[in-house]
Amino acid sequence: MLINKPMGLVLFKLVFQKLGVVLAFVLLLSACSPKLDWRIVQAPQEGYSTLFPGKPEKMERRLPYQNQEIVQTLEAVKIENDIYSVSTIHLSTDQALLAPNLLGQLQGNLLNRANVNLDSAVSVDALYRTANKQRAATKDYFLEFKSTGAVEQSMRIRWIVRITPGNGAWIYQISVLHTAPARVDAKTFFSEDAYSSFFDEFHSE
Repeated sequence: MLINKPMGLVLFKLVFQKLGVVLAFVLLLSACSPKLDWRIVQAPQEGYSTLFPGKPEKMERRLPYQNQEIVQTLEAVKIENDIYSVSTIHLSTDQALLAPNLLGQLQGNLLNRANVNLDSAVSVDALYRTANKQRAATKDYFLEFKSTGAVEQSMRIRWIVRITPGNGAWIYQISVLHTAPARVDAKTFFSEDAYSSFFDEFHSE
C-alpha cells in the first residue's frame, strides 16, 4: 500500500497484493474544511449507520477478484487535518469464504506501513452495537506511519466482519487519518471525544 501520493486530496490506497491490483480510492475534498457538524448517516445498502462530523462524500467500485466481482464502498469527510472514513466490502453468500483472506490483506497493508502487526500494534478493546442491539467485542488500533520528512501521518482504525445468513459477509474498515507537520502520540491524540464519538456510534444493521 505504500506509494507516493499527493497529500490532502488522496484519501486512501488499498493493495490486493496477490492480484497485483491497486485499489485506489481518490477522494477530492473541499480545501475549506467545515467545523465539526455531527450528523447520523444511514447507509442501508451497506448495512450500517454512524455519526459523521460533516456530510460525507460517497464512492463505489466493483472490483475483479479471482474471476469474481466484489463491491467496495467508501464514505468519507475531511475536517481540517483529519479524514473520517468508513470503507465497506460486501461479499455475496458464494463469496463469503473470501472474507478472512481479504481482511488479512486490508490489515496487512496498513500494519506494514507502520512496521507493526496485530499483536505489536497499540490497541484498545472496544464494543460496537450489532443488528440485534447486542454489544460485540472488537479492537481499535493506533498506527503511526513512517515519516516522509515533510508530513507525519497517524491513524485510528477498526475492522469489523459481519456474517449475515442469506446475504453473505460485510467487511467494515472504520478509520480516521491525521496528517500534519508534527508527529503525535496516536493513542493519546485519537482518544479525544472528537474521534471517539465516530467509532462509538458505528452500528451494524
